Amino acid sequence: MERPRRIIECGDFVLRCWRGQSDFAPALRLIEESLDHLRPWEPWVAQHSAKSTRDFLATSESKWARGDVYNYAIAKDGALIGMCQTYRGAQPPVRRMGYWLHPAATGQGIATRATAALVTEMFALPDVEYLEIAHDLSNTSSAAIPRRLGFTEVLREQGTPPAAPAGSGIDVVWRLNHPTRPTRPITD
Repeated sequence: MERPRRIIECGDFVLRCWRGQSDFAPALRLIEESLDHLRPWEPWVAQHSAKSTRDFLATSESKWARGDVYNYAIAKDGALIGMCQTYRGAQPPVRRMGYWLHPAATGQGIATRATAALVTEMFALPDVEYLEIAHDLSNTSSAAIPRRLGFTEVLREQGTPPAAPAGSGIDVVWRLNHPTRPTRPITD
């Protein structure tokens, strides 16, 4: 099974796979400094702890090895500033994507460029026909990224109840088809 590169250079920042427990202190600091910024949109923040960060780092390598989740730290000048990931979707040819940044790193195009680099990397894999990004309808910042990258909105679905405090409970799903591979019809 082919895997993406573990380090993706993006000019002034880099995407790199997590380095196990050696990343614990910087990952914990990144998350804790971003909690207020993430809390409205990310349900996992409510359960955040040092233990959850250790558990995340402990399972990252095995999930990578299985091809389930490719988690990347986003680093600039040696400091962690966010994360992006892609994980298996419900249907085999799809991978879902997610991203978040430290509040001091927002508004600089970093999330868009990191996601674009990850799109290129995923479409280099032989089994990826399309990519999806899902976010809450109220999260307009997250919506800007798939729009900028040429994704098409394909679905709005009601969740029950909203998963995060600021959420509307309506998930918006965006899709980007591989530029040269046929895709299956949407069956959601």
